[in-house]
Amino acid sequence: MRTSLLATLLAFSSLVWAQGPPPGGRGAGRGAPPKPSYIVQPDRTVTFQVRAPDAATVKLTGDFIQGAQDMQKGEDGYWTITVGPLRPNVYNYKFSINGVSNIDPNNPMVKEGDRSSESMFEVAGDAPAVWDIQPVPHGTVHVNLYQSKSLGVTRGMWVYTPPGYEAGKGSYPVLYLLHGSGDTENGWVTVGRANLILDNLIAAGKAKPMLIVMPYGRATAEVTLVPPAPPAQGVQPDRNAFANDLLQDVIPFVEELYRVNAKADDRALAGLSMGGGQTLQIGPTHPDTFHYIGAFSAGGGGSNYEELYKDLFANPAAANKKIKLFYIACGKADGLFAGSQTLHETLDKHQIKNTFNPSEEGHVWRNWRDYLADLAPQLFR
Repeated sequence: MRTSLLATLLAFSSLVWAQGPPPGGRGAGRGAPPKPSYIVQPDRTVTFQVRAPDAATVKLTGDFIQGAQDMQKGEDGYWTITVGPLRPNVYNYKFSINGVSNIDPNNPMVKEGDRSSESMFEVAGDAPAVWDIQPVPHGTVHVNLYQSKSLGVTRGMWVYTPPGYEAGKGSYPVLYLLHGSGDTENGWVTVGRANLILDNLIAAGKAKPMLIVMPYGRATAEVTLVPPAPPAQGVQPDRNAFANDLLQDVIPFVEELYRVNAKADDRALAGLSMGGGQTLQIGPTHPDTFHYIGAFSAGGGGSNYEELYKDLFANPAAANKKIKLFYIACGKADGLFAGSQTLHETLDKHQIKNTFNPSEEGHVWRNWRDYLADLAPQLFR
């Protein structure tokens, strides 16, 4: 059991205690039904409300507000706050009740993390977004277990196959898509909605049908409830181990189990935050394995790219012939923006072709969904 599961269980138990029994006593059906946890108004403001009659303080935290915002207590024991208006997107939030951070017990939309979990809500736009469920053919998400010989442990990966895969016979290119340090192998589906993004792009003729392979990014030889110490400068200490797992175990497993094209022209590697840093470590140093690279808000800003990419820089013409796309994206308000900009400038200096997308906002899933939607149409062309 990972720490994320333990944190989720603890969060639910603390929430049940904080909210207390429903109005009207123990009988769930005798009192008034609980109020919805959040209400999205027509003007796209959002009202949050949580019942905690005995709490001294209740605050709202989320990736759409600065810091923790105080909620106001009503006579009915509900604490409320209204924020926004918010632009159409998917957002994360928590309630802090007497200083204890809790997910929302009345909201089944949960972002399960490797360190903690958050509740989610969506503010809809006038038209469907690229990550919304639309009336188009849908692919399939597979949950797989595989034996990692390099790590000596059984691990998990999620795999998206495009519409028509099961009924067809053809082979497909593959995007290996890596999550961040706070997520797990399910993050790109449950939060990033990668499957829906590809469904919609494929249906619109904007992206080629492809598989997306989403492995677990923390490479440890044993499963533990105690997380490792925070690494220095955003560089994960297990990156070499993860590289071995990806190259020696994940890719061979995928190429044996699924109908995929086993050549570099049909392999892409991309990731966000920690996964972006792993991508930058593995992708450009294996140009005979991956010809498409995408780094979203990449960690590892302390990396010495001059040393790491010295083989690429020694022959830029050969590097540009192999690497068809080197995509870099980061929000200008992201603390990792300087590292992404340095990477872009270093590649330019050495005449390595690259695409730089300096977007708005910070280190948030809103950006990473957009980056995937921007990257996918450029793959395997």
